[in-house]
Amino acid sequence: MNYEWDWQVFLLDTGGGETYLDWMLSAWGWTLSVAASAWVIALVAGALIGTLRTVPNRGLGLLATAWVELFRNIPLLVQIFLWYHVLPALFPVLRGLSTFVLVVFALGFFTSARVAEQVRAGIQSLPRGQTMAGLAMGLTLPQTYRHVILPMAFRIIVPPLTSESMNIIKNSSVAFAVSISELTLFAMQAQEETSRGIEVYLGVTSLYMVSAFAVNRVMAFIEARVRVPGFVGGGK
Repeated sequence: MNYEWDWQVFLLDTGGGETYLDWMLSAWGWTLSVAASAWVIALVAGALIGTLRTVPNRGLGLLATAWVELFRNIPLLVQIFLWYHVLPALFPVLRGLSTFVLVVFALGFFTSARVAEQVRAGIQSLPRGQTMAGLAMGLTLPQTYRHVILPMAFRIIVPPLTSESMNIIKNSSVAFAVSISELTLFAMQAQEETSRGIEVYLGVTSLYMVSAFAVNRVMAFIEARVRVPGFVGGGK
């Protein structure tokens, strides 16, 4: 292979008063901002929907199931376009929201369906005796979930949540479709302007890897701190 590497491409001026390295780091910031904001929505909505899928109320269970099936079975890119083009036309209140906010909701709700299934599985993996014990102590069902069931369930599902937290960083790349200047959009534009696609894509790939690895280590630390011996993922 006679390819001549030129890593100085990142030091070239983009013509806008910044280097391609500055642009790439700014795009990295947008990627992390989209992923982190969407992850908050995914955790909150996923925990709620996953919990509702296990309650004895049939109506709430059906509503939660519909949420999961809706957001899990529509491709993420299609959901991005729906949030960007369709929903603002149907609901005027959404027209004033920025593209960033719309993408965050799309990615957050998409991921919430996956988180909900993990929360449901975590709750259902617990012995029924824990719920019965909580109720026998005089706790209401919501209090039993709050103080007994959910703390244990979340400890169990830390490993799958680790995968989802890494996936949401990678899935944030679809934001390029609506012109958010994240890493994928940077890579596409920079390689066209510089004709140094190999260097550009390797640089972007490295930042994705660093981001995912950092999240993996943080979640591993959390798992080690909250593990409960004798439960799935809890060690011995």
